[in-house]
Amino acid sequence: MAELSDFSESTIINYEEAMDRFGGNKELYMRLASKFADDPHHARLKEALADSDIETAYRAAHSLKGVAGNLSFTDLYTVATRVSDALHSADVATALQNMDELDSAYDAVKDALASLNS
Repeated sequence: MAELSDFSESTIINYEEAMDRFGGNKELYMRLASKFADDPHHARLKEALADSDIETAYRAAHSLKGVAGNLSFTDLYTVATRVSDALHSADVATALQNMDELDSAYDAVKDALASLNS
């Protein structure tokens, strides 16, 4: 089982930033981060893009960016920001170009969290 501090050099979860944000309360962070598996924004974003519903896609990307930022998921936050910004500007092509990277970052976060909880 991995420890949260194992991610001190990681861009998947920025351990130092997370501990600063959560006042060093690792238990609170883990409780909130563990709920990420149930977060609907990634699925909602993909579904909205498939349906060409740009407004819903933007809201989902923006929400995913917020969750990723609050939980210090650095890579996911970075790419979700690019997708959100592109959709906010109605630049669907750029958003779509970033989706593979977003999916990879999302999967990396889920894998990292699973390793913490196993």
